[in-house]
Amino acid sequence: QVQLVESGGGLVQAGGSLRLSCAASGIIFSRNTMGWYRQAPGKQRELVATITSSYSTNYVDSLKGRFTISRDNAKNTVYLQMNSLKPEDTAVYYCNAHRLGMDYWGKGTLVTVSS
Repeated sequence: QVQLVESGGGLVQAGGSLRLSCAASGIIFSRNTMGWYRQAPGKQRELVATITSSYSTNYVDSLKGRFTISRDNAKNTVYLQMNSLKPEDTAVYYCNAHRLGMDYWGKGTLVTVSS
């Protein structure tokens, strides 16, 4: 059974930082492209960042320089370091695992940035 469990969300003031974690089980973690997506209230889910099995990263242009995705294959965990947070970053953040056309999702962790 595949499980992706996000943690690290919470309430932070604008300009602050948070680090999200996603612990995976039930997959060959090292072979999956891992990603973070977010869904703000009333909006569609959108890509934040991905990291491939070879550690190649991709970010949505608007978040480059503030967010950093990383992975630790020994811990089956992917991280999202978020700096200089803005109120518009408020959303539920979801972890994704992708490989060979299969996608798995976590249940999400809420990030709220107050102004």
